[in-house]
Amino acid sequence: MFASCADPSQLEGLAWLMCYLTTGKHMLFYGSFFVVLLLMVITAPVALLFGFGGALAARSRVAPLRWFGKGYTAMVRGVPDIVFFLFVPIALDQGLEYLRHLWACPPSDAPVWSNNEFNVCAAAKLPLSSSPQIWHEAYGFTLAVIAFAIVFGAFAANVLYGAMQAVPRAQLETAEAYGMTHRQVTRRILIPQMWTYALPGLSNLWMILIKATPLLFLLGVEDIVYWARELGSTKSAIYDYPHPDWRVWYFLGLLAFYLGMTKLSESVLSRITARLSRGQATMAGEAQRKQAGGAGA
Repeated sequence: MFASCADPSQLEGLAWLMCYLTTGKHMLFYGSFFVVLLLMVITAPVALLFGFGGALAARSRVAPLRWFGKGYTAMVRGVPDIVFFLFVPIALDQGLEYLRHLWACPPSDAPVWSNNEFNVCAAAKLPLSSSPQIWHEAYGFTLAVIAFAIVFGAFAANVLYGAMQAVPRAQLETAEAYGMTHRQVTRRILIPQMWTYALPGLSNLWMILIKATPLLFLLGVEDIVYWARELGSTKSAIYDYPHPDWRVWYFLGLLAFYLGMTKLSESVLSRITARLSRGQATMAGEAQRKQAGGAGA
């Protein structure tokens, strides 16, 4: 990266280490931390949206919608996560390419699926082979986000459904007695109050999402696990910066990163929990009232 690093064989000590840590691959390694953070920032609200829709569907008075909501939650929760992480990107990719094949490719009698292979014309590929590499990476990342959102959305739907059930029924009946419609009761009474009951479960889901981000490596995204393994493995003399197996040090760096993310998340979530529990008829709200009463005495 620097002019002084042009000939690594002439470097020693700290100069060698600084040049080694600023190579192009290390820059990609550092950038992969932002990929992981971006995944969490995008996946969390999308999964929450999926979960919110699934929870409302499970409570719907329309039977097919209710079956869909409960079926979505039960299906995803009953299948190992890694199956969905691997299935969803492949299914979406092939489904989109098949639709493009029907639209963009000339008519052909050749089957798309043949001999355990998926064959579409070059114009149907997503992205096109002539597209810049950035589009291939963005496409893979988008498929990964969708896979994460579907899986964690199902867990969020289960948490939100339980939180909605925890809101005292008497409050909903009182609102109905005052003339509110079912939709008004849901929007004005049920949803505002359910967050207090849902936050502990959603907090756990956020922690699980943090720990699940290394699965990006399985989806073909060059994340921090990929680069830690790639850079830390033994490099022989044919490389510019030969070194023994340093993977333990790279993975210790990942350990520190994830522990830091967990600690920061716990601090933020505890503040949000305290804010939402204020004045609520919950254990956390009761503890706040007792603490305030003791301070006043």
